[in-house]
Amino acid sequence: MARFRSRLTLIFVLLIGVSVLAAGIYMASSFKSNHISQLEQNMSREIMLIEQTLQWRNEPTSASAMAFYTDWSKKLQDTTGARVTFVTLDGTVVGDSISEVSQMDNHLDREEIKSARESGLGSVIRYSDTIKQNMLYVAAPIHDSKFEGYVRLAMSLQEVEQSVRELWAYLGMGLLVLFLVATLVSYRIAYNLTRPIENMTRVAHQIAHMDYKARAQTTGTDEIGQLGYAINAMADSLQLQMAQIRENEGRLRTVMEHMINAIVMIDDQGEIVLINRKAEQMLGIKNKASLGKKFEEVRVPYELAEMTQEVIERKLLVHDELTIYYPEERLLDVNVVPVYYSEQEWAGVLIMLQDVSDIRRLERMRSEFVANVSHELKTPIAAVKGFAETLMNGALNDPEIAQSFLQIIHDESERLNRLIGDILELSKIESKRVPLQFSPVHMPSFMQQAVEMLSKEADKKHIQVSLQVDEDMYIEADEDRLRQIVLNLLSNAINYTSDGGQAKVVAAPLDVNEDGDYERIQLTISDTGIGIPKKDLPRIFERFYRVDKARSRGSGGTGLGLSIVKHLVDSHHGTIKVESEIGVGTTFTIELPVLQDHHTDIR
Repeated sequence: MARFRSRLTLIFVLLIGVSVLAAGIYMASSFKSNHISQLEQNMSREIMLIEQTLQWRNEPTSASAMAFYTDWSKKLQDTTGARVTFVTLDGTVVGDSISEVSQMDNHLDREEIKSARESGLGSVIRYSDTIKQNMLYVAAPIHDSKFEGYVRLAMSLQEVEQSVRELWAYLGMGLLVLFLVATLVSYRIAYNLTRPIENMTRVAHQIAHMDYKARAQTTGTDEIGQLGYAINAMADSLQLQMAQIRENEGRLRTVMEHMINAIVMIDDQGEIVLINRKAEQMLGIKNKASLGKKFEEVRVPYELAEMTQEVIERKLLVHDELTIYYPEERLLDVNVVPVYYSEQEWAGVLIMLQDVSDIRRLERMRSEFVANVSHELKTPIAAVKGFAETLMNGALNDPEIAQSFLQIIHDESERLNRLIGDILELSKIESKRVPLQFSPVHMPSFMQQAVEMLSKEADKKHIQVSLQVDEDMYIEADEDRLRQIVLNLLSNAINYTSDGGQAKVVAAPLDVNEDGDYERIQLTISDTGIGIPKKDLPRIFERFYRVDKARSRGSGGTGLGLSIVKHLVDSHHGTIKVESEIGVGTTFTIELPVLQDHHTDIR
């Protein structure tokens, strides 16, 4: 803006200078022209006076006449201040106030003589070789009976030129002063004109750099003031629009980042322009590293890249399920959709990925559950039906066989009843139909009651059950569900431990601080039973999973007990793990928080 201000100041100064200089040139020219014109008029009048007053002589070319005219030319020079020359019709000089007439050339061809002969008055400015000055020559014809010729007056223009030079000197000094004043005034005017423009330019740059709070200083109602108001109105509109855009962008970003589905956007050049957090997790790529890159340059599954390329080429939606193995194995439901800005303008490709691994696993588990339930129900029902048909076909008449078959029917019906009961219990737990009722539980008395409930079963097999619980230990839990956990695990310990074995129940606090406070407790139920093979340990909490199905049936197990225990421990925000060794025994370790979230239902 300083350069523009300097240029504007220079333009003002040049305009003023050129205007004044042109006026000076015109004034000097007019002064010189008027002065010379005035001299011509005066000199012509003097010639007329000379014609009227001089006593002319005949034969002007005679020596006496030349002396006469020379003498008069000198007298007239003293009177008029001009050089006086008498010239005959044939151009002979017969008298001159400065030069010797005998040595002067013929003047018939002189311009002033020619003009006088043609128009009656001749005037010309010419450099005089005699006196080495510019001279104004004025000649007029003389028509007297005694003299036929011309009278010429010549006056030096030195005074006129000196006056013009003095005029130019004064004009130059005036121009210098005028330039100085014009420079100051012009700079001030330019500054006042450019200062608001400079302010508006700075504001425009700030707006261009996204500083929408910048405003121009507006003064006056002229064009510059109106421009300032227009810039401020534009800034207000941009600020409002950007606020709305940022708000919408923030909402969109929040939605994108919290979507459970993965989203990847590819533009019409094949470059990734959008990727949400879920897509980063699913595909194992980073947002900053992948944005702006070609989709095929980013490490993505080959099948997904092929689907994307197919959509780019055919501009048609593609839907399929895809299994990926990095960063972890997942089953994805993939939709690759072509995107258009308008009906004809191609915008790119939108990739939507949904992790359906859990859904498919649940569907598989549901299918397996139905199959397992059908299989588990089929066995006791088939046994009951078979023995009942045998009794109906005549075995009822043999009291010993009938009693044996009826006992088997009774045992199978009991097993069927337990199986249905466990299925219903597990269904209620998983569907959250029964909320937990948390209350303080005194662990020593609670654990003692649980052990006493299974003491008869332990005594039948001569299994020694020991209990170790810290005094004054309390926990917040659903007492019935907690009892179900303990009884289920302790019952398994007794059932799968040989006669004369041992079972141990221990409840102790974890991470006790200096004040004796603790936030979690550990419940351990161990036995000296047959143990569980290592290959089966990861699956023992699955529904209907049995390590040895024949032995499980013999013990009356349904295969749902540990699954129920796992769900109940999870509902108490706890963890359960198992350690076992064949022929040595099994240990179940449960960790539970002392305090529970009262708004949590069974999960």
